[in-house]
Amino acid sequence: MLISGLPDDAARECLIRLPFSSFPAARSVCRLWKLEIDSPYFHCRRKAAGRTQRVIALAQVESTSASPTSAAKPGDSDTGGSPIASYHLALFEPATGSWSRLPSPPSLPRGLPLFCRLATVGNEAVLLGGWDPDSWAATDGVHVYNFASGAWRRGATMPGPRRSFFACGAATGAASVLVAGGHDEEKNALRSAMTFDVGADTWAALPDMSMERDECRGVWLRGRFHVVGGYSTAEQGRFSPTAEALDETAAARWDVAELELEEAGPWMRTCVAGGDAQRLYMCRGDGGGQVAALVEEAARWRSVGEVPADVRVATQLVGWESGLMVMGLETHGGTLTAYVMEKRETAWRKVAVPEEYSGHVHEACCIEI
Repeated sequence: MLISGLPDDAARECLIRLPFSSFPAARSVCRLWKLEIDSPYFHCRRKAAGRTQRVIALAQVESTSASPTSAAKPGDSDTGGSPIASYHLALFEPATGSWSRLPSPPSLPRGLPLFCRLATVGNEAVLLGGWDPDSWAATDGVHVYNFASGAWRRGATMPGPRRSFFACGAATGAASVLVAGGHDEEKNALRSAMTFDVGADTWAALPDMSMERDECRGVWLRGRFHVVGGYSTAEQGRFSPTAEALDETAAARWDVAELELEEAGPWMRTCVAGGDAQRLYMCRGDGGGQVAALVEEAARWRSVGEVPADVRVATQLVGWESGLMVMGLETHGGTLTAYVMEKRETAWRKVAVPEEYSGHVHEACCIEI
Protein backbone atom coordinates (compact mmCIF):
# COMPACT_ATOMS: atom_id res chain seq x y z
CA MET A 1 0.00 0.00 0.00
CA LEU A 2 1.48 3.33 -1.11
CA ILE A 3 -0.33 5.44 1.50
CA SER A 4 -1.89 3.88 4.55
CA GLY A 5 -5.69 3.95 4.41
CA LEU A 6 -5.88 4.94 0.74
CA PRO A 7 -6.45 2.77 -2.33
CA ASP A 8 -3.35 2.72 -4.54
CA ASP A 9 -5.16 4.62 -7.32
CA ALA A 10 -5.90 7.48 -4.92
CA ALA A 11 -2.34 7.38 -3.57
CA ARG A 12 -0.95 7.61 -7.10
CA GLU A 13 -3.18 10.62 -7.72
CA CYS A 14 -1.52 12.28 -4.72
CA LEU A 15 2.00 11.42 -5.85
CA ILE A 16 1.59 12.73 -9.39
CA ARG A 17 0.66 16.13 -7.92
CA LEU A 18 4.08 16.55 -6.31
CA PRO A 19 6.31 19.30 -7.75
CA PHE A 20 9.40 17.81 -9.41
CA SER A 21 11.63 19.44 -6.79
CA SER A 22 10.05 17.12 -4.19
CA PHE A 23 10.80 13.89 -6.08
CA PRO A 24 14.17 13.15 -4.38
CA ALA A 25 12.68 13.56 -0.89
CA ALA A 26 9.59 11.53 -1.79
CA ARG A 27 11.73 8.67 -3.13
CA SER A 28 13.47 8.44 0.24
CA VAL A 29 10.20 7.94 2.17
CA CYS A 30 9.94 4.21 1.45
CA ARG A 31 10.79 1.55 -1.11
CA LEU A 32 7.30 1.58 -2.65
CA TRP A 33 7.39 5.33 -3.26
CA LYS A 34 10.83 5.00 -4.84
CA LEU A 35 9.62 2.24 -7.15
CA GLU A 36 6.52 4.27 -8.05
CA ILE A 37 8.36 7.51 -8.88
CA ASP A 38 11.08 5.66 -10.82
CA SER A 39 8.49 3.80 -12.89
CA PRO A 40 8.04 5.02 -16.50
CA TYR A 41 4.30 4.73 -15.93
CA PHE A 42 4.53 7.45 -13.26
CA HIS A 43 5.55 10.03 -15.87
CA CYS A 44 2.87 8.78 -18.28
CA ARG A 45 0.16 9.12 -15.61
CA ARG A 46 1.46 12.54 -14.62
CA LYS A 47 1.38 13.70 -18.25
CA ALA A 48 -2.09 12.25 -18.92
CA ALA A 49 -3.42 14.07 -15.85
CA GLY A 50 -1.89 17.38 -16.97
CA ARG A 51 0.41 17.50 -13.93
CA THR A 52 3.77 17.74 -15.69
CA GLN A 53 5.87 20.87 -15.33
CA ARG A 54 7.66 22.48 -18.27
CA VAL A 55 11.11 23.68 -17.32
CA ILE A 56 13.70 25.57 -19.37
CA ALA A 57 17.20 24.25 -18.64
CA LEU A 58 20.00 26.75 -19.32
CA ALA A 59 23.77 26.30 -19.38
CA GLN A 60 24.63 29.72 -17.97
CA VAL A 61 27.77 31.65 -17.12
CA GLU A 62 28.11 32.32 -13.42
CA SER A 63 29.88 35.66 -13.75
CA THR A 64 28.45 38.62 -15.67
CA SER A 65 31.88 40.25 -15.82
CA ALA A 66 33.07 37.89 -18.55
CA SER A 67 31.53 35.80 -21.30
CA PRO A 68 32.95 33.30 -23.80
CA THR A 69 33.10 36.10 -26.37
CA SER A 70 35.30 38.26 -24.15
CA ALA A 71 37.18 35.88 -21.85
CA ALA A 72 40.88 35.41 -22.62
CA LYS A 73 42.20 32.04 -23.72
CA PRO A 74 44.92 30.16 -21.82
CA GLY A 75 48.23 31.93 -22.16
CA ASP A 76 46.81 35.46 -22.33
CA SER A 77 48.81 37.65 -19.94
CA ASP A 78 45.85 39.47 -18.39
CA THR A 79 44.31 36.28 -17.00
CA GLY A 80 47.43 34.29 -16.22
CA GLY A 81 46.15 31.64 -18.61
CA SER A 82 42.88 30.96 -16.73
CA PRO A 83 39.42 31.63 -18.16
CA ILE A 84 37.24 33.84 -15.98
CA ALA A 85 33.83 32.37 -16.74
CA SER A 86 32.39 29.26 -15.12
CA TYR A 87 29.04 27.68 -15.98
CA HIS A 88 26.16 26.11 -14.09
CA LEU A 89 22.80 24.60 -15.04
CA ALA A 90 19.90 26.93 -14.23
CA LEU A 91 16.18 26.13 -14.42
CA PHE A 92 13.31 28.47 -15.30
CA GLU A 93 9.63 27.53 -15.02
CA PRO A 94 7.50 29.56 -17.48
CA ALA A 95 4.25 28.78 -15.62
CA THR A 96 5.43 30.27 -12.32
CA GLY A 97 8.32 32.53 -13.31
CA SER A 98 10.54 30.82 -10.73
CA TRP A 99 14.29 30.25 -11.13
CA SER A 100 16.49 27.62 -9.49
CA ARG A 101 19.90 26.08 -9.94
CA LEU A 102 21.14 22.50 -10.10
CA PRO A 103 24.36 21.41 -8.40
CA SER A 104 27.29 20.79 -10.71
CA PRO A 105 28.27 17.17 -11.38
CA PRO A 106 30.63 15.97 -8.60
CA SER A 107 33.32 15.25 -11.19
CA LEU A 108 33.18 18.87 -12.44
CA PRO A 109 34.12 21.06 -9.44
CA ARG A 110 34.90 24.01 -11.75
CA GLY A 111 31.40 23.93 -13.19
CA LEU A 112 30.06 22.79 -16.55
CA PRO A 113 32.33 22.50 -19.59
CA LEU A 114 32.28 25.61 -21.76
CA PHE A 115 30.11 25.24 -24.87
CA CYS A 116 28.76 21.84 -23.78
CA ARG A 117 25.61 20.62 -25.50
CA LEU A 118 22.37 19.94 -23.64
CA ALA A 119 19.51 17.55 -24.41
CA THR A 120 16.68 15.97 -22.43
CA VAL A 121 15.44 12.37 -22.40
CA GLY A 122 12.45 11.56 -20.20
CA ASN A 123 13.14 12.94 -16.72
CA GLU A 124 16.85 13.37 -17.39
CA ALA A 125 19.09 16.17 -18.66
CA VAL A 126 22.14 15.10 -20.66
CA LEU A 127 25.30 17.23 -20.93
CA LEU A 128 27.67 16.31 -23.76
CA GLY A 129 31.18 17.43 -24.61
CA GLY A 130 32.32 21.03 -24.28
CA TRP A 131 35.66 22.52 -23.29
CA ASP A 132 37.53 21.97 -20.06
CA PRO A 133 37.22 25.24 -18.05
CA ASP A 134 40.93 25.25 -17.15
CA SER A 135 42.68 24.05 -20.31
CA TRP A 136 40.00 24.92 -22.91
CA ALA A 137 40.65 21.50 -24.45
CA ALA A 138 37.70 19.66 -25.99
CA THR A 139 36.23 16.91 -23.81
CA ASP A 140 34.30 13.76 -24.64
CA GLY A 141 32.53 13.54 -21.28
CA VAL A 142 28.83 12.81 -20.79
CA HIS A 143 26.94 13.70 -17.60
CA VAL A 144 23.32 12.78 -16.89
CA TYR A 145 21.11 14.45 -14.26
CA ASN A 146 18.05 12.54 -13.07
CA PHE A 147 15.27 14.83 -11.81
CA ALA A 148 13.63 11.99 -9.87
CA SER A 149 16.71 11.09 -7.83
CA GLY A 150 18.21 14.58 -7.82
CA ALA A 151 21.62 13.10 -8.67
CA TRP A 152 24.21 13.15 -11.45
CA ARG A 153 25.89 10.11 -13.00
CA ARG A 154 28.66 9.72 -15.56
CA GLY A 155 27.67 8.49 -19.00
CA ALA A 156 29.76 6.57 -21.51
CA THR A 157 32.24 8.93 -23.19
CA MET A 158 31.59 10.03 -26.76
CA PRO A 159 33.51 7.81 -29.23
CA GLY A 160 35.63 9.10 -32.08
CA PRO A 161 37.44 12.44 -32.23
CA ARG A 162 36.72 14.93 -29.48
CA ARG A 163 34.26 17.23 -31.18
CA SER A 164 33.06 20.77 -30.49
CA PHE A 165 30.06 22.82 -31.65
CA PHE A 166 28.10 19.80 -32.87
CA ALA A 167 24.37 19.37 -33.33
CA CYS A 168 22.45 17.26 -30.84
CA GLY A 169 18.87 16.55 -29.89
CA ALA A 170 16.34 14.01 -28.65
CA ALA A 171 12.76 13.46 -29.71
CA THR A 172 9.94 13.73 -27.19
CA GLY A 173 9.48 10.32 -25.61
CA ALA A 174 12.69 8.95 -27.13
CA ALA A 175 15.40 7.07 -25.23
CA SER A 176 18.39 8.36 -27.20
CA VAL A 177 20.29 11.55 -27.99
CA LEU A 178 21.58 12.05 -31.54
CA VAL A 179 24.87 13.85 -32.22
CA ALA A 180 26.12 15.05 -35.63
CA GLY A 181 28.76 17.30 -37.13
CA GLY A 182 30.90 19.84 -35.29
CA HIS A 183 34.69 19.93 -35.60
CA ASP A 184 37.61 17.92 -34.23
CA GLU A 185 40.60 19.18 -32.24
CA GLU A 186 42.35 20.19 -35.49
CA LYS A 187 39.35 22.36 -36.48
CA ASN A 188 38.34 19.95 -39.24
CA ALA A 189 34.59 20.00 -39.79
CA LEU A 190 32.88 16.62 -39.39
CA ARG A 191 30.21 14.65 -41.27
CA SER A 192 29.93 11.81 -38.78
CA ALA A 193 26.91 11.14 -36.58
CA MET A 194 26.07 8.81 -33.69
CA THR A 195 23.39 8.04 -31.14
CA PHE A 196 23.57 7.68 -27.36
CA ASP A 197 21.08 5.37 -25.63
CA VAL A 198 20.79 7.07 -22.23
CA GLY A 199 19.26 4.13 -20.35
CA ALA A 200 21.61 1.51 -21.79
CA ASP A 201 24.59 3.92 -21.58
CA THR A 202 25.83 2.90 -25.02
CA TRP A 203 26.84 4.68 -28.23
CA ALA A 204 26.20 3.50 -31.80
CA ALA A 205 27.41 4.91 -35.11
CA LEU A 206 24.99 6.41 -37.64
CA PRO A 207 25.55 7.02 -41.37
CA ASP A 208 27.62 10.09 -42.25
CA MET A 209 25.82 13.22 -43.37
CA SER A 210 26.15 14.33 -46.99
CA MET A 211 28.48 17.22 -46.07
CA GLU A 212 30.67 18.53 -43.27
CA ARG A 213 28.74 20.75 -40.85
CA ASP A 214 30.57 22.72 -38.16
CA GLU A 215 28.54 24.96 -35.79
CA CYS A 216 25.32 23.34 -37.00
CA ARG A 217 22.02 23.10 -35.17
CA GLY A 218 20.12 19.92 -34.34
CA VAL A 219 16.34 19.90 -34.06
CA TRP A 220 13.65 17.19 -34.00
CA LEU A 221 10.91 18.19 -36.39
CA ARG A 222 7.93 16.11 -37.56
CA GLY A 223 9.48 12.87 -36.36
CA ARG A 224 12.94 13.32 -37.93
CA PHE A 225 16.26 14.65 -36.66
CA HIS A 226 17.25 17.70 -38.72
CA VAL A 227 20.76 19.18 -38.87
CA VAL A 228 20.55 22.80 -39.99
CA GLY A 229 23.24 25.03 -41.44
CA GLY A 230 26.87 24.77 -40.45
CA TYR A 231 29.87 25.04 -42.76
CA SER A 232 32.64 22.85 -44.15
CA THR A 233 36.36 23.07 -43.35
CA ALA A 234 37.01 24.83 -46.66
CA GLU A 235 34.15 27.30 -46.14
CA GLN A 236 35.25 28.26 -42.63
CA GLY A 237 32.61 30.55 -41.10
CA ARG A 238 30.47 30.75 -44.26
CA PHE A 239 27.24 29.06 -43.25
CA SER A 240 25.35 26.88 -45.71
CA PRO A 241 21.62 27.61 -46.27
CA THR A 242 20.88 23.87 -46.31
CA ALA A 243 19.67 21.17 -43.96
CA GLU A 244 19.42 17.40 -43.95
CA ALA A 245 17.26 15.01 -41.97
CA LEU A 246 17.83 11.48 -40.74
CA ASP A 247 15.40 8.79 -41.78
CA GLU A 248 15.62 6.29 -38.90
CA THR A 249 14.15 3.32 -40.75
CA ALA A 250 16.07 0.07 -41.08
CA ALA A 251 17.96 1.60 -44.01
CA ALA A 252 18.91 4.72 -42.06
CA ARG A 253 20.01 7.56 -44.32
CA TRP A 254 20.21 11.33 -44.51
CA ASP A 255 17.88 13.17 -46.92
CA VAL A 256 17.87 16.78 -48.06
CA ALA A 257 15.41 18.75 -45.91
CA GLU A 258 13.45 21.45 -47.70
CA LEU A 259 13.27 24.17 -45.04
CA GLU A 260 13.36 27.24 -47.31
CA LEU A 261 16.65 28.42 -45.78
CA GLU A 262 17.45 31.05 -48.36
CA GLU A 263 19.33 33.14 -45.78
CA ALA A 264 22.46 31.77 -44.09
CA GLY A 265 24.28 33.02 -41.02
CA PRO A 266 25.04 32.39 -37.35
CA TRP A 267 21.38 33.04 -36.48
CA MET A 268 20.56 29.63 -38.00
CA ARG A 269 21.79 28.21 -34.68
CA THR A 270 18.59 29.56 -33.07
CA CYS A 271 16.44 26.95 -34.86
CA VAL A 272 14.03 25.22 -32.47
CA ALA A 273 10.90 23.09 -32.80
CA GLY A 274 7.64 24.18 -31.22
CA GLY A 275 3.98 23.24 -31.38
CA ASP A 276 4.66 19.66 -30.32
CA ALA A 277 7.67 19.41 -32.70
CA GLN A 278 5.50 20.16 -35.74
CA ARG A 279 6.67 23.71 -36.46
CA LEU A 280 10.16 25.16 -36.90
CA TYR A 281 11.06 28.55 -35.43
CA MET A 282 14.16 30.63 -36.04
CA CYS A 283 15.50 34.15 -35.63
CA ARG A 284 15.98 35.28 -39.21
CA GLY A 285 15.79 38.29 -41.54
CA ASP A 286 17.71 41.51 -40.92
CA GLY A 287 20.56 39.69 -39.17
CA GLY A 288 18.24 37.55 -37.08
CA GLY A 289 15.96 40.39 -35.98
CA GLN A 290 12.67 38.55 -36.55
CA VAL A 291 11.35 35.37 -34.97
CA ALA A 292 9.67 33.45 -37.77
CA ALA A 293 7.83 30.14 -38.07
CA LEU A 294 8.04 27.78 -41.02
CA VAL A 295 4.44 27.10 -42.03
CA GLU A 296 4.45 23.55 -43.42
CA GLU A 297 1.25 23.73 -45.43
CA ALA A 298 2.44 26.89 -47.23
CA ALA A 299 6.15 25.97 -47.31
CA ARG A 300 7.06 29.50 -46.28
CA TRP A 301 8.22 31.46 -43.26
CA ARG A 302 5.77 33.64 -41.35
CA SER A 303 6.86 36.35 -38.91
CA VAL A 304 5.89 35.69 -35.30
CA GLY A 305 7.35 38.84 -33.81
CA GLU A 306 10.35 41.12 -33.74
CA VAL A 307 13.28 40.07 -31.59
CA PRO A 308 13.45 42.67 -28.77
CA ALA A 309 16.46 44.96 -29.12
CA ASP A 310 17.84 44.01 -25.70
CA VAL A 311 18.29 40.30 -26.56
CA ARG A 312 19.96 40.52 -29.99
CA VAL A 313 23.45 39.57 -28.76
CA ALA A 314 24.08 35.86 -28.03
CA THR A 315 20.41 35.16 -28.69
CA GLN A 316 18.87 31.85 -27.61
CA LEU A 317 15.42 30.61 -28.63
CA VAL A 318 13.54 27.79 -26.86
CA GLY A 319 10.23 26.29 -27.99
CA TRP A 320 7.66 24.00 -26.42
CA GLU A 321 4.16 22.85 -27.26
CA SER A 322 2.44 26.08 -26.25
CA GLY A 323 5.07 28.79 -26.26
CA LEU A 324 8.44 30.35 -27.10
CA MET A 325 11.16 31.95 -25.01
CA VAL A 326 13.78 34.29 -26.44
CA MET A 327 16.73 35.46 -24.38
CA GLY A 328 20.05 37.20 -24.86
CA LEU A 329 22.07 40.32 -24.14
CA GLU A 330 21.81 43.91 -25.30
CA THR A 331 25.61 44.26 -25.59
CA HIS A 332 28.58 41.92 -25.19
CA GLY A 333 29.28 41.56 -21.49
CA GLY A 334 25.73 42.67 -20.62
CA THR A 335 23.17 40.93 -18.42
CA LEU A 336 20.57 38.41 -19.49
CA THR A 337 17.14 39.58 -20.60
CA ALA A 338 14.35 37.16 -21.51
CA TYR A 339 10.83 37.21 -22.96
CA VAL A 340 8.07 34.61 -23.30
CA MET A 341 5.24 34.39 -25.82
CA GLU A 342 2.53 31.81 -25.09
CA LYS A 343 0.18 30.30 -27.64
CA ARG A 344 -2.45 32.75 -28.90
CA GLU A 345 -0.43 35.72 -27.57
CA THR A 346 0.77 38.29 -30.09
CA ALA A 347 3.43 40.12 -28.06
CA TRP A 348 6.46 39.20 -25.99
CA ARG A 349 6.06 39.26 -22.20
CA LYS A 350 9.22 40.24 -20.31
CA VAL A 351 10.51 37.75 -17.75
CA ALA A 352 11.84 38.88 -14.37
CA VAL A 353 15.46 37.64 -14.22
CA PRO A 354 17.04 37.66 -10.73
CA GLU A 355 20.55 39.07 -10.56
CA GLU A 356 22.08 35.67 -9.74
CA TYR A 357 20.67 34.31 -13.03
CA SER A 358 21.68 37.25 -15.23
CA GLY A 359 24.72 35.66 -16.89
CA HIS A 360 25.10 34.80 -20.56
CA VAL A 361 23.37 31.58 -21.72
CA HIS A 362 25.15 29.45 -24.32
CA GLU A 363 22.72 26.51 -24.50
CA ALA A 364 19.07 25.99 -23.54
CA CYS A 365 16.30 23.45 -24.01
CA CYS A 366 12.88 22.54 -22.62
CA ILE A 367 12.12 19.50 -20.47
CA GLU A 368 8.70 18.27 -19.38
CA ILE A 369 8.94 16.70 -15.91
